[in-house]
This record gives sequence, structure tokens and C-alpha cells, in this order.
Amino acid sequence: MARNVYGLDLGSYEIKVYDKRQDSIWKEKTAIAILNDNEIFAVGDDAYAMYEKTPSNIQVVFPMKQGVISRFNNMQYLLQSLLKKDRRFARGAEYVIAVPTDVTEVEKKAFFDLVIHSTAKASEVNIVERGIADAVGLNLDVENTNGLFIANFGGETTELSVIAGGGIVMNRLLKTGGSDFDQEVAALVRYNHDLLIGRLTSEILRRKFGVFNNDNSSFLTVAGRDLITGVPQSRDISISLVRAAIREPLEECVHAIQTLLDRIPPEVRKAITHNGMFLTGGLANLPGLETYMEESLGLKVRTAVEPEFCAVTGLKQIIRSRNLKKLAYSMLDQNYRWIN
Repeated sequence: MARNVYGLDLGSYEIKVYDKRQDSIWKEKTAIAILNDNEIFAVGDDAYAMYEKTPSNIQVVFPMKQGVISRFNNMQYLLQSLLKKDRRFARGAEYVIAVPTDVTEVEKKAFFDLVIHSTAKASEVNIVERGIADAVGLNLDVENTNGLFIANFGGETTELSVIAGGGIVMNRLLKTGGSDFDQEVAALVRYNHDLLIGRLTSEILRRKFGVFNNDNSSFLTVAGRDLITGVPQSRDISISLVRAAIREPLEECVHAIQTLLDRIPPEVRKAITHNGMFLTGGLANLPGLETYMEESLGLKVRTAVEPEFCAVTGLKQIIRSRNLKKLAYSMLDQNYRWIN
């Protein structure tokens, strides 16, 4: 029987997995619940369900931080547990992993080591730049394009990739993502209402109101802890407050995109002006983001269908296509000089 192949897109808060044998894609939270600082209590969705609800002896942690692996052993345990939980896990499989481009070689190699040195006993591990995987998932002609601009808005990062001639021409990993938006919302609610809310509540507000429409009067009632009395309270949070909170991180993203566009060679910039910019990643689902980016940048902007699955869909196509397989490479390859 032919060995199985997995495609892995490891995000700050979610892992997406493509299983070739089952021809299916599934996702789970990259969270671990740790009991008494040393015993792993739960992983994945089960651990995330405890987030902001645990007693003091249970801590929920996320092994990924700003797009890279920050808790290697925990992440390795989490990945192995999730694959076994899927009940289709088999040792000796091949893995293709989407990695951020604008990180150090040590950080990139950690993705490779995560699988190659695990109990999965992987037969082969290849990596693909996430920008390339996104472009393939968008059904764009990566190899023959003169210029594509892809912005992957994730949980803790925004990854900007300029693609031409089958490779990454320029890129930048901006350490701003959905969690920064949520922190800004929580901070402004605290300042204006003396109400302490958690990240999950902030996320609900952000997802509800988005960033761009003509509605200026909506509000949402949320629960939190009154900072004056110390008791649970509910407050009506307005759409205008949420919009004001996320303005600064949004402007930071726009500035980074404009800076990268200014550095692009004229021929590539001309193609990008014609093709527009593409939005992927979970935060791309934010209502009004596409319109906001269009008006801020003066570019045509399009959002992927199910943008959170775009990279892993690209991995699926790379795994199943002989022509696209060359977009993936091994860090043990002789041409990858850093490891030689």
C-alpha cells in the first residue's frame, strides 16, 4: 500500500491538515491545557474549550507564537496527539508543511524538525512557503505570473508575499494579527466602560462589527467584570468603539503593504496593479476588510473563498499534482546549503 501524505498548515491558533488517503481537510485548535505546570491535561479543541475558564492549576498555552514554534516539545506532542486522534494516522507517512517565508532559517528548520524527529517516523518532510501555498489554493498561475500580491491575515501575523515567475520575489512577516485587534478592543472597552473582558469576548465584538459599512448605531451587550465594584456586569458596546479600537492595527497593516509596494520592481508592480491583491487567512473573513483595503490602497482586492483554508487547499493541490510538487523542497536537499 502506498504511504500516506499529510499537508500541514500550522497557525498560531489553528492547525489545518490535509489527509491524502482520505482526501479530506480538517482543522483543530493549536492549544494545550497543562495541569500543575507539568502534566498535559488536554489538547486541541478540548484544551481551547477551557481557555479563560480554567482554575489556577490549569494553564492553556499556545505552542505557536507570531507564526513560529515557541514551545517545540509541546507542539510536537500536540501534532502527534491530533494525528492519532484522527484515527487514520500511520507511521512512515510523507509530510508537506506550509512555512512563513520571512523568518530565520533556524525558525524555518524548526517546522522540519517538528516532524522529522517525532514518533511519526516520517519517511519524507518537505516545506512550501505559505505565500506559494496560498497562491496555488487561489488557483493562480504561480509559475507563469508576472506579479501577484497575497496578504495572509492570521491570528498573530500578517504575511505579505509578492510572487513572480514561480517564486517569492519579496515578502514581509508583520507581527500584527487578529489577537492584536482583540487586545485593542479589550483595552478600549476597559478604558471607556471600566469593564474587563476576555480575548474571546473581544473576538466576538470584532467579528460582529467588522471594519467597514454605513452602520454607526449598532451595539452588542457583553459580560465582563466591573473594575470598580469587582462584580460581573453587562455593558452595551457600540460599533463605533470597536471600529476605533481596531483602527491602529489596521493602519499598521496598510502602511506595511504600501511600503512593500513601493519597493517592488516596476514590471512586477504593473502586473500587481492589473491582477490586484488577494486576501487569505482567517482574519480575511472580517466584514468590510476587503472594501477597507481597496479604498486605502487604491488596488483591486479580492478575498479567497474560505480564506482560512486557502494555504492547506494549496498544499492539497501541490501534493496531488506532479507538476506542482516541485514547489515543495526538503531542507536536506543538497541545494539547501544552510544545512549542508
